[in-house]
Amino acid sequence: MGFLTSAEGIIADALAQAMRPPPPPDITRWCRENIIFDDRSPMPGAFNIRRFPFLAEIHNTLSPEHPAREVTVRGSAQWGKTVSVVNPTVGAWHEYGPLDSLVVHPTSSAATEWVDTKWLPMRRQAPSLLAIFGTGRGGDQKDAKFNQETLARDGSLKVASAGSPDDLAGTTRRLVILDDLSKFEMTPKGDPEALAVSRASGFEDAKILRVSTPQIKGTCRITRSFARSDQRYYHVPCPHCGYSQPLTWENFEANIDPERLAAAHFTCESCQQPIKHSEKERIVGAGQWVPHNPRGDHPGFHLWRAYAPQRDWASIAVEYARVMGWTRLEAATTTVEEQKASVEAETEQTFWNDVLGLPFEQANDAPDWQDLRDRTEHAADDPDSEITVLPKGVVPASGVMLTAGVDCQDDRMELHLKAFGRDRRRWTVDYVVIPHHIGTEDGRAALNAYLRTEWPTELGLKLKIDALAIDGGTYTDDVWSWAKTHPWSRVIIVKGSSSQNGPLMVPQKFERRKDGKAKRQQKRAFLLNVSMMKGNFYTWLKQEDPTERGYCHFARGLSDAFYQGITSEVKVLTRSRTGVVTAKWELVEPSRRNEQLDTELYAEAAARRKGWASMTDDQWDALEAERGVAPQEAQGDLFDAELPLAAAAHTPPKETEVPDRASAGARLLEVLKRND
Repeated sequence: MGFLTSAEGIIADALAQAMRPPPPPDITRWCRENIIFDDRSPMPGAFNIRRFPFLAEIHNTLSPEHPAREVTVRGSAQWGKTVSVVNPTVGAWHEYGPLDSLVVHPTSSAATEWVDTKWLPMRRQAPSLLAIFGTGRGGDQKDAKFNQETLARDGSLKVASAGSPDDLAGTTRRLVILDDLSKFEMTPKGDPEALAVSRASGFEDAKILRVSTPQIKGTCRITRSFARSDQRYYHVPCPHCGYSQPLTWENFEANIDPERLAAAHFTCESCQQPIKHSEKERIVGAGQWVPHNPRGDHPGFHLWRAYAPQRDWASIAVEYARVMGWTRLEAATTTVEEQKASVEAETEQTFWNDVLGLPFEQANDAPDWQDLRDRTEHAADDPDSEITVLPKGVVPASGVMLTAGVDCQDDRMELHLKAFGRDRRRWTVDYVVIPHHIGTEDGRAALNAYLRTEWPTELGLKLKIDALAIDGGTYTDDVWSWAKTHPWSRVIIVKGSSSQNGPLMVPQKFERRKDGKAKRQQKRAFLLNVSMMKGNFYTWLKQEDPTERGYCHFARGLSDAFYQGITSEVKVLTRSRTGVVTAKWELVEPSRRNEQLDTELYAEAAARRKGWASMTDDQWDALEAERGVAPQEAQGDLFDAELPLAAAAHTPPKETEVPDRASAGARLLEVLKRND
């Protein structure tokens, strides 16, 4: 005998289920239930908060029920900000209820990479995201890559680029995440950070997450946001006395022994006992976040690699030693490609940003030009000086690459001949004013002659220019017309960009002729981040120890105008009405010329194109063996009639005035052609 289910009971159960509140919004719980790291991860398996105890409080402040409207997370790279903070926050908020969310990345390519490599893989394996968004494959949803709707049509995830202000317009968003914030650039339509934050203005209970590694001190967005937060640092107990303290770079640096990098450690500020890496897991597990700025207006967290479980402390010491030039890469344990990638990454700024999670401080101006001139000229007259000063036109015999930077003006071209060596050292070999326009036959002939000229090293070996970079921002057609007569491996075209962040040198996507047709790039045209390059160069320019990394050498006899030009600019910080700080390089004095500085950067770009910033120690050794020696055959002296007078060919006209074309130009070309 059967029984019919009560219709009243069915309705009551349905109403009860509909009225049941959603589960408490616990982001840590969401991670535990949805994240499984695959075998490609350094820590495969299900998410375990005991491996990342510092995440618990960050997750708590990002919960929809936490009262904080803003949260800032500043930290080093590769400790799980995206997988363990950004993605779980999006997932847990959408699980909690109907929601329109917004995730903003610096560029369209960065947004695409996040969707393809971070978000979609998690969306297709996390049970919560599968239930909300579907797999993204087939017909279970109608979304596009950058505007993903939920299956229930009660919410959406919008992914936008900070470089496209129009992408930030539209519906209001209760959850706004600004990923890699420090790389956001100002646009003609306004500040993308302010535009994105305004999307949440319609919600009283909105959440705005800023997360990023820092960039340059003074203009770094994430550092500015962290500065107004309560500045929480993760304190850990001393394993010996229990004293609680944060793990700081200053503490760790003081305990790095260049001869024993693997023994690098921290020291307790109270009992002065060493805190070793073997004790890291225990003390980090017992740590807690402590605000250092209690009057801050929102929670802010700083975390760097010393806390991350994926890397040991010795690796930090080794990377620092490589940056400082204390150690060599072991070719036996790495491939050439891996060595190149490692050396390229081992710059001071990269170490400061990606390892320490701190903003990098660049020089805002150059040393006084007279001090710089006197340093060189006095050293040339002092036999006991540690600085080796060579005459103009002579290349150091220390295994260098020889490059040139060329700036084009209405009535002349200015050529800066540079040598670039190991440990970021550089030499100004000569500076020449060519009294002809790039579009004239005489001007092109002069440049061709310089490319064919052989420059003697101090031991007599003759070298040709390895690569030349010429400014294509003006007289573009004339520059291209000349450049394409030479291999792109030897002549490149450069142009300054307005970017203050990102790579120093990137290929141009296209260049158009006057008729509108696109030119073939032939791997020839590059955009330069001149703002960052100037800051880096001025930092090296202040280096006073010739034995230290990055020292800048200058030839004897360079004019006052040269030194005034190389030090002609200063970085000025300005704050907009929205509070955004931007940097702009301006002339120290209106009467100063800056071609010497511009060509310095162009010559550096040519050196970077030839691999200066990515060469391994073995490659430098090979270059030293090839170029740091005397020629095999005996060379004549300066009075030998058969020897081309290279020094005479490289003597520039006076730089304080434009040389007379009919006299100085004819003499210069005659000498250069005689040397071909």
